[in-house]
Amino acid sequence: MVVRTVVVKNPAGLHLKPAACFCKEAVKYKSLVTFTCGLTTANAKSVLSVLGACVRAGDEIELVCDGPDEEEALAAMVRAVESGLGEDLSGSGAAEPPDHAENAGEALES
Repeated sequence: MVVRTVVVKNPAGLHLKPAACFCKEAVKYKSLVTFTCGLTTANAKSVLSVLGACVRAGDEIELVCDGPDEEEALAAMVRAVESGLGEDLSGSGAAEPPDHAENAGEALES
């Protein structure tokens, strides 16, 4: 069994897209791959389990891999989390969300 703690850098935490990337990486390995966030332990190979852990930006997760390819699995999972799980972490690729508040009055006047 091998263990490593990493910090989730995704601005929205592990929502559906990064959770799916996380699981897609985990299922490549024969080892049991789990993680703990706070008091919750989740199966890294299950999207529902990952989403149920409610991992937010900045949360530390403790990855645990146990099995025949545990070292390789742990290294890959750490790389995946640190690289953003398919999301751009630089901030340059993400567009600002629209400010709907400034147009709220127009909709009411129509």
